[in-house]
Amino acid sequence: MDHDHGMMMSPPPPSSSSPSMGHNNMNMGDHNTMMMHMTFYWGKNGQILFSGWPGTSTGLYILALVLVFLLSLLVEWLACSRLVKPSGEGFGSCILRTLVHALRMGLAYLLMLAVMSFNVGVFIVVIVGHALGYMVFGSRNSNKGSEDSGFPH
Repeated sequence: MDHDHGMMMSPPPPSSSSPSMGHNNMNMGDHNTMMMHMTFYWGKNGQILFSGWPGTSTGLYILALVLVFLLSLLVEWLACSRLVKPSGEGFGSCILRTLVHALRMGLAYLLMLAVMSFNVGVFIVVIVGHALGYMVFGSRNSNKGSEDSGFPH
């Protein structure tokens, strides 16, 4: 593995004065260490969110892309849906809106971490998922909002 294209997914070595010494110490006897890319790359071999997943399997990579895409759609749906009426009063309504917001933000951060895998395929499906989700869920709500507010179309 070429050290210039990423950093190892191992804990840092004991402090050493030479970067090459640390690199050799990390790889000693460990030939299965996956590399974490620090620049965008095309390819199915990598790690997305979990250690060893999807690995080198094409099928698992496609599954990962589908799941990340669906997750980005879900984030847009949560952002644009009216699960709890904004006019709802009371403590229960406030708690429910807060829980939906917390879920949406948690999923959005999970997507951010997936994009931080630097895999171009993951980046593309997240962007397309958010765009499609907004087109399906958000534009519908923005049209309703303009009708409700009395503004002309």
